Amino acid sequence: MQNPFLACYACDPALSRGRRYPEPAAPTRTDYQRDRDRIVHSSAFRRLVYKTQVFLNHEGDLFRTRLTHSLEVAQLGRSIARSLRINEDLVEAISLAHDLGHTPFGHAGQDALNGCMQAHGGFEHNLQSLRVVDHLEERYPDYDGINLTFETREGVLKHCSQANAQRLEAQEPGGVGARFLRKEQPSLEAQLCNLADEIAYNAHDIDDGVRSGLVTLAQLADVPLFEQYRRVAQAEHPHLAGAAMERRLLYETIRRMLSAQVYDVIDATSAALASAAPRSVEEVRAAEALVNFSAPMRAQSSELKRFLFKNLYRHPQVVETTGRAQRVVTELFAAYEAEPREMKARFTRRALEGEASARARAVADFIAGMTDRFAVREHERLTGLCLLG
Repeated sequence: MQNPFLACYACDPALSRGRRYPEPAAPTRTDYQRDRDRIVHSSAFRRLVYKTQVFLNHEGDLFRTRLTHSLEVAQLGRSIARSLRINEDLVEAISLAHDLGHTPFGHAGQDALNGCMQAHGGFEHNLQSLRVVDHLEERYPDYDGINLTFETREGVLKHCSQANAQRLEAQEPGGVGARFLRKEQPSLEAQLCNLADEIAYNAHDIDDGVRSGLVTLAQLADVPLFEQYRRVAQAEHPHLAGAAMERRLLYETIRRMLSAQVYDVIDATSAALASAAPRSVEEVRAAEALVNFSAPMRAQSSELKRFLFKNLYRHPQVVETTGRAQRVVTELFAAYEAEPREMKARFTRRALEGEASARARAVADFIAGMTDRFAVREHERLTGLCLLG
């Protein structure tokens, strides 16, 4: 029977498509709550505290990491899910797991590792997150991975190439790769996590960019999504004028900007749901994407992303660090591929037992699981060079 607190189009844990390895239900927790707890207790989740969002670990203690980013995504996602009457626990589980497969050094590390793996199927961090929860975690006696529900695994696999979707479908017919082949949507909970991810990183990258000194409030005056709320905050709190109060003004502006985006998603998605009138999760999958910004907010969000790309992600200081980070990953890959015994034992075994592609994938798995600081230490140990830190 449908949970009375959930809308008919929400994912109900009582109606889950289940786990890859069947397990009895827990007496006090739903399946999605168990998924969340397994994610929080995983080794991969703990490592996120030392994985880059934009700024490397050694650049400052207060910059966002993959861990704090994931927590912010979960907070935003739950707030929106509650208003839409979709499953908060599933949203939280997906949010906390979505970056488990991310490499050290953020997108720089991902791009470098993808380059190293071009002859062996490439590297996709969303697919790597699925590999983490399905295979790489070793916490249970009878199977690899942490045996999450289909719905959580579906949400973790945000993007997937056609080739990888076909591989997944061959391994698990009708599983998490099938929707990419059928051109279907994921659950509303998964769609919401995708958008909450975008809202979170846009906001906290403004905060971190200003904190770092690479972005200024004067530059942000050209970004309508930010500037309109800065003006309102300044008008309501005149004492925030001046350099001494800049930090408080920034926080108040970001808070208002976040609230506006959250309410916009709730309103736009509620309207889309009313129009499409899905009566089940399967009807959600067959529809167009339903969790969205309104058109004006989408335009403003896209403009903010373009600003951050130009002024923060492509700032000369960030690009210079990015180049060194990519060199660390590339040289680590070459070193481990040449001598797999330099890796931890379980990755060494996989590398030595397999052919070329299996060896490369074992190396990629080992590197992707590294924190920033472990990657730096390993690179220095193997090359004698200290490129970062």
